[in-house]
Amino acid sequence: MFGIIRPCAHSLPERLHDEWLGHLCGLCLALRDEHGQSARIVTNYDGLIISVLTQAQLDAVQRRTAGPCPLRGMRTAAVADGAGARLAATVSLVLASAKLSDHAADGDGLYGRRPVAAGARLLARRWAARAHRSGLDLGMDTSVLLAAVGGQHDIERAITRGASLLTVTEPTELATAAAFAHTAVLAGRPGNAEPLAEAGRFFGRIAHLLDAVEDLAADRAAGAWNPLAATGASYAQAGMLARDAAAGIRLALAEVAFTDAKLVHRLLVHEVEHAIERTFAQADPDYYPPVVQPGKTPKAPRPSGGGSCFWPHVEIPPRTRGPLFGCAVAAWMCCTCQVCCRDPYPGPWSGKAREGWCTSCDGTCCECCDVSSKCGRICKNCDCDCDCC
Repeated sequence: MFGIIRPCAHSLPERLHDEWLGHLCGLCLALRDEHGQSARIVTNYDGLIISVLTQAQLDAVQRRTAGPCPLRGMRTAAVADGAGARLAATVSLVLASAKLSDHAADGDGLYGRRPVAAGARLLARRWAARAHRSGLDLGMDTSVLLAAVGGQHDIERAITRGASLLTVTEPTELATAAAFAHTAVLAGRPGNAEPLAEAGRFFGRIAHLLDAVEDLAADRAAGAWNPLAATGASYAQAGMLARDAAAGIRLALAEVAFTDAKLVHRLLVHEVEHAIERTFAQADPDYYPPVVQPGKTPKAPRPSGGGSCFWPHVEIPPRTRGPLFGCAVAAWMCCTCQVCCRDPYPGPWSGKAREGWCTSCDGTCCECCDVSSKCGRICKNCDCDCDCC
């Protein structure tokens, strides 16, 4: 599973986390039912946003009971069902097809071997054909998505140093905008299509930028193409574009008529903003910008902490450790709860700064109220109509 939005039980209230997991399982089952067992490997965290958006605009919740699954501790669960889950599956398959084709064309890693590349191209064509048939059943022509993503390779070849990052992200923006907008069609709310397309465009931009940041070191080592290396853009420039896009998502969602916007707001506003800071902090240990929310003053980065339990310390440049010593440090940090509650903590092996698992919540409410509480209990004592809980 992959994606930039990866909430956990500590960053979402229990009800919203159960709902999020229901959409993830619903996407997985929709892929199985529509495209076969093998298609379940393209289940991803970002794809379920399509299911969440569709259901958030509907008056009635669509659920079905799923059988036991190891990821749920072999328990049954009520999971998302209907057109939203099917559209999420279709979009996920289209994007996976495009990504597979791109790897085969670039000869990345094992794809550099002709038999592997040929097999990847065959599978990509099969997935694209299946997604096209499902898309037509849902009233969406997936060729729009394929055309947008398919033009990526031509844009990359034309990019020169000094070019804008927004030129590179445009195909992803167009594809995501089309997918977001179609949720309004499925929900019977055509008036939501335009602002959802805007939110999708910004989300696609963020996804592309964060993917480029995460892959920069590996791409440089492998000599592969990367947007930041090709344009010469810095982390700071990419970060500014990503945070501007996150603000754009917040404004666009304010124009959408939702039946229940709580999970949408948590994922596309709070979790997206968190993903941006997490990605840049992990990529560049010196990059710790303050978190700024509308109407609030910037807060300084949290200190790494002190005391005997908070050994080892965060060091710059990071201090690497061997396999055995790294295992010992990892055990120590787990037993002393550093990986959960310390922010940042040094990776046991790489020494790079990592964000604590339980520090996703910044301890404040949205700008609509002033009540502060612990993680997972945002706004519970607040009577305002806040979408953050």
